[in-house]
Amino acid sequence: MLYIHPDECVDCGACEPVCPVEAIYYEDDLPDEWQDYYKANVEWFEDVGSPGGAAKVGVIHKDHPVIDALPPQAP
Repeated sequence: MLYIHPDECVDCGACEPVCPVEAIYYEDDLPDEWQDYYKANVEWFEDVGSPGGAAKVGVIHKDHPVIDALPPQAP
């Protein structure tokens, strides 16, 4: 799972074409069925903080419990 910091996102849309499951939505347009993922994304950053971009911290080897509970998916 790739996480997008809700306070650092500038709505540039660069993440949309590279998302393999087309799961990028503006908050107001998020379908009800995906609300748990939005919540997981926000809560994940409560623990990580505001790193100022992924390049500064690199890979973080943990996921939110909602994501951890999902079955593995083929790449």
